[in-house]
Amino acid sequence: MKYNFDEVVDRRGTSATKVERMPEGSSEDALALWVADMDFPCAEPIIKALHERIDRKIFGYTVYDTDECLGAVTDWFKRRYGWEEKKENLFFSPGIVSAYAVLLNILTEEGDGVVVQRPIYYPFMMKAKSNNRVIVDNPLIYENGNYKMDFEDLDKKMADPKNKVLVFCSPHNPAGRVWTEEEIRTVVDICKKHDKWIICDEIHCDLLRKGVVFHPILKVAPDYAEKVAVCTAPSKTFNLAGMKTSNIVIHNEELKKTWKDFIGNKLSMDGASALGLTAMVAAYREGEEWLEQVKEYLDGNFAYIDSFLKEHLPKAHLVPSEGTYLAWIDFNAYVNGDEKKLEELMQKKAKVALDEGYIFGDAGKGFERINVASPRSVIAECMERILKAFEE
Repeated sequence: MKYNFDEVVDRRGTSATKVERMPEGSSEDALALWVADMDFPCAEPIIKALHERIDRKIFGYTVYDTDECLGAVTDWFKRRYGWEEKKENLFFSPGIVSAYAVLLNILTEEGDGVVVQRPIYYPFMMKAKSNNRVIVDNPLIYENGNYKMDFEDLDKKMADPKNKVLVFCSPHNPAGRVWTEEEIRTVVDICKKHDKWIICDEIHCDLLRKGVVFHPILKVAPDYAEKVAVCTAPSKTFNLAGMKTSNIVIHNEELKKTWKDFIGNKLSMDGASALGLTAMVAAYREGEEWLEQVKEYLDGNFAYIDSFLKEHLPKAHLVPSEGTYLAWIDFNAYVNGDEKKLEELMQKKAKVALDEGYIFGDAGKGFERINVASPRSVIAECMERILKAFEE
């Protein structure tokens, strides 16, 4: 079927974080384009499956590790990426950040170093800090308007015995890079050289620009699978964040046992959502048509923003997006690195609620992250408001 992503859906009254908990300082009439969920209605097969499940009338305790559920996940990996994964290597988590926090507690001790590549998704820093781990920055290199990794610095950071784990964001949020097979192999080789763990966030892997290829880390480097934990979910791909269902891939047998003990015995966090599993299975079995149309629409939104900036705000730079639905825009030429000035401009004058770049680390100062998974009319309104604010 043909989906209409131009439809504007009012999310007020649904307890949506995006509109109920806007960033401090945002006005009540601000456009909410910060939280990374979509403003697009979910795929019809998902909605149909949920209605059918609701009609069964009982929503009791639900088992995650069934053949139906695990098969839907592994079939998706194989069909989309040629990634052969065994069902016994999949584990439930209510979310990627939850899984990351658990893995930090299992793989590191208080005071250990956790290497991140800033600018990076800020909860990775927040959870490291709140768990008394030391954040160690291996900053991405911003060069000629795009990002690449600093492998020489990464090698130095991973050589330090105090640093126990690398947080690898692939595709990268907010930079939008989809790392090449060669880049991923280099990262793995460095960690392998120093015998360090990798926590790999692949949650945005399905949201690619046209012609871009995603390489799963466990397909690129099966030889290092024993020291890699991969975090995946249908939440970004199919707009199911509120369903609280993620799939964590673990090969290491000792880590599997520790994970089960921590998640089940220590936290009692192993209970899957009845509707979450229903939605995920339907998404992975029948959601591809919707996804392909979403990706095409997102390509159009990115092209619109790029064209708008070049015409009206030529000193601003949209970092080329290879994946995710998050636009990462450099406004430094207009605000001279003054992130607070830029924040005030967006919140008070433009009245748009965005994720300010500085929350992703100092390397994000002067940038804005805009969630472009919204109808074109909303994106156009956002850009017009930003333009007016700059003009004033």
